[in-house]
Amino acid sequence: MTLPVTAERIRTARLTLNVLSVPGSAGDTVLFVHGNVSSSTFWRSTMTAIAAEGFRPYALDLRGFGDSDPEPVDASRGVRDYSDDVLALLDQLGPAHLVGWSLGGGVVMQAMRDRPAVVRSAVLVNPVSPYGFGGTTGPDGMLNRPDGAGSGGGTVNPEFVAALRAGDRSADTRVSPRTVLRSAYVAPGTDLGEEEDAFVESMLSTRIGDDHYPGDSVASDAWPGVAPGKRGVLNTMAPTNFRIDDLHEIDPKPPILWIRGDQDVIVSDTSLFDLAHLGAIGAVPGWDGTPAQPMVTQTRAVLERYGNYREVVIEGAGHGPHLDKPGEFRAALLDHLRG
Repeated sequence: MTLPVTAERIRTARLTLNVLSVPGSAGDTVLFVHGNVSSSTFWRSTMTAIAAEGFRPYALDLRGFGDSDPEPVDASRGVRDYSDDVLALLDQLGPAHLVGWSLGGGVVMQAMRDRPAVVRSAVLVNPVSPYGFGGTTGPDGMLNRPDGAGSGGGTVNPEFVAALRAGDRSADTRVSPRTVLRSAYVAPGTDLGEEEDAFVESMLSTRIGDDHYPGDSVASDAWPGVAPGKRGVLNTMAPTNFRIDDLHEIDPKPPILWIRGDQDVIVSDTSLFDLAHLGAIGAVPGWDGTPAQPMVTQTRAVLERYGNYREVVIEGAGHGPHLDKPGEFRAALLDHLRG
């Protein structure tokens, strides 16, 4: 029997969060953290699957997504507005295994970095690099430009933002949320079945504006002419605001499982969402030779220093392996949680 997933709004010391749970489930607590332009909806099937295997799953909507309070995002703190919200929820739930996807992976790393004692283990699913998204080079995340040019709120396709704002549910353009879901969130050709409409609605729950998605930006003298601001989602991952290069110094060191899809086009050493890589392949004009960000290489370098981790690569999976290869994903997740 599949247990139902229910939603409730939980008031914490910081804000009121929308939290999914599976009533009747029991076992170790597992808290799922979604990625950018999404919500807890993307975890529902995974939650019911692990509840049936003896775990107690929860998934929250980050501020400005889903049905949580749309409190503004101070990106000068990196992702800490998000990770502190997660930690405030853990104050009520108790220690948990944390599972973070994409942006959520960065949130989990930050929470673990700041309060490792409440994290039983961490699962990073195609996580943002510990050196942020865009604007860096090399395995140690060196800034291409001091102002972080090429990263932050000004790097998003404005047509995609307009489609979100308009509530576009079609698949008529390459920038509609449904098209982006099919082409970037999962490996092309993936059939999401009856869940697809719910995922599109989840994406459309994203609050739009300088305090949320995509965030503000400033002009830069360096290519591509834009640098990160201090507000909103994309700036939380700008390398001038977010950098975790001391994860290996925390104590205790919860075990980490790093799961990634080998077909991921978002978090990649050749990301189709990195302006420097797009410039190199001629998709963005005026490229000046700025190197692309080796995102996967950077994550591996940080985790190698950390030591207590395992990497699982799921063949044929895209940015969301829990969506396009759920069987393989759940097997790796459950093996980790039981271990």
